[in-house]
Amino acid sequence: MITNLLTKQLQRLTISLMLVGSVAFSPNEEHKTLEIGASAPDFSLPGIDGKQYTLKSFAGSAALVIVFSCNHCPTAQAYEDRLIQLVNDYKPKQVNFVVISPNNPKTVSLAELGYTDLSDSFEEMKIRAKAKGYNFPYLYDGDTQATAQKYGPVATPHVFIFDKSRKLQYAGRFDAKEKPGTANAEDARAALDAVLAGQKVPVPTTKTFGCSVKWMEKEDYIQKQQAEWARRPVSLEDIDVAGLKKLLRNDSDKLRLINVWATWCGPCVQEFPDFVSIDRMYRERDFEFVSVSADKPDKKAKALEFLKKKEASNKNYLFNSEDKYALIEAIDPKWQGALPYTILVEPGGKIVYSKQGTIDVLEMKRRIVENRLLGRYY
Repeated sequence: MITNLLTKQLQRLTISLMLVGSVAFSPNEEHKTLEIGASAPDFSLPGIDGKQYTLKSFAGSAALVIVFSCNHCPTAQAYEDRLIQLVNDYKPKQVNFVVISPNNPKTVSLAELGYTDLSDSFEEMKIRAKAKGYNFPYLYDGDTQATAQKYGPVATPHVFIFDKSRKLQYAGRFDAKEKPGTANAEDARAALDAVLAGQKVPVPTTKTFGCSVKWMEKEDYIQKQQAEWARRPVSLEDIDVAGLKKLLRNDSDKLRLINVWATWCGPCVQEFPDFVSIDRMYRERDFEFVSVSADKPDKKAKALEFLKKKEASNKNYLFNSEDKYALIEAIDPKWQGALPYTILVEPGGKIVYSKQGTIDVLEMKRRIVENRLLGRYY
């Protein structure tokens, strides 16, 4: 029995790592990492500030730091503040910094977004940069990945440091400890100090750990994953007042998102796919999405048909009474009764969010990922 339990735990861990994309896999031969001593390949990429950047945009500085990073990766997010501080410390020393997002958004699956509120599209890059106050150019290479193929980043983040003549002197990690507050980009700082002093970098290459680059050839994997989602069973169970109250007490150890909806409610139907996406993003973490249909009991078949079309393989309930006021009181006495209605409940029944009407999807994702039960990094 113990052996079977350990086997199951290892299987869950393996699946979880595959889904969140936290393991940095070695690139294939087409994505060979730039070698120490090589000249910096030129590029022409759009920045989120509306400017077009090339290698010449950073001419004249004593050193150039090019970091391949992205929005969604938990490791990348764990290093954001350290990168911002690194820029503050070394920009006065005539060091230029630029961050390039190499990921193709079409190959980033929802299951890989469990530690973020944003994927890696150009527009979402703008949102993240504004939220964090990026003090460096943030460039997009996701459509062609031509620049990433020249540099060959293994994972996000991956640091490349070039000297004044733009010869590569360091490639690797910021430091060896991902958790914020446990390190201060020591490897990158040591490399920069050596370059600025005209000395040889003591350790020119280090291994990188983070999310694998989402190369365009991964699109086939995304299609397979979508097909797998579509095959998952969809069910709709009856629930009474007592069941609703138990749902709200949340005796689980997960953050629970509850959406009350109905097939006759236009806004409910329109926003429901957003809840399915949210479920797929955070399902593998300490989170669960539950839908409660306010359709009449005799419309259960219609409600189930809708759920199947939306591939809602989460937990779904239908209130087994036509007494809608009983439903309202059981869900939340503060609710005035209009649909849709959404609440976010922590274990023990603490409601940390409630909204009558449609939700702001980005705000909801932020509330989920920044809740104490989840977080943006390990």
